Amino acid sequence: MIFPRRAVLVAVLTLTLIPLTTPQAEAEPRKQSQAASAALARHMLARLKVARPLSIRGYSRERFQPWERRSGRCDTRETVLARDGWHVRRDAACRPVKGLWYSPYDGKRLRSEKQADVDHVVPLAYAWRSGAKRWSQAKRRAFANDLVRPELLTVSHSANIAKGGRGPQGWRPQRRAHWCRYATSWITVKHHYRLFVTRKEKAALLNMLRTC
Repeated sequence: MIFPRRAVLVAVLTLTLIPLTTPQAEAEPRKQSQAASAALARHMLARLKVARPLSIRGYSRERFQPWERRSGRCDTRETVLARDGWHVRRDAACRPVKGLWYSPYDGKRLRSEKQADVDHVVPLAYAWRSGAKRWSQAKRRAFANDLVRPELLTVSHSANIAKGGRGPQGWRPQRRAHWCRYATSWITVKHHYRLFVTRKEKAALLNMLRTC
């Protein structure tokens, strides 16, 4: 009589544990994480000022001083390429000469540094029209070289060219699977730097957050 009871107990435990190893169960924490990120992003977006864009007059990339020198010989762009890539090898001047990168905007695998760009998630020209026009030079430089916020990202050259200086109301990643991450990153950056949004921009961001 003891053996059958143990057998039943083992069977019950096995049936109880099986769901924990299914793909659906493994994906659940990711879904919960995305949902939490989306909820926080909606909260931050609701706190952003809604206004009409400022004039582009006076803008130039030099007003932001992107790709400043970091530690040693490496600048911001080279630092991001090394951070985002696999098996990245750099020359004596810190330029990546070999590596593998993944572009989340379009799903491309990049096997050459020449195929890769470092994108400002909120483009510099767009930030200018969202309030950065009124910033100090030091704040604009900090924004353009920020390695802490999700503002800098390695993407394919073709995706970066297609995006240009447009916001989410005029451009969105080719991969719908990246819309959630793109929208939360955009909102996080704008919230941290207190940049305002337009009505159409806000509507487009809320639409992308529905994919989270």
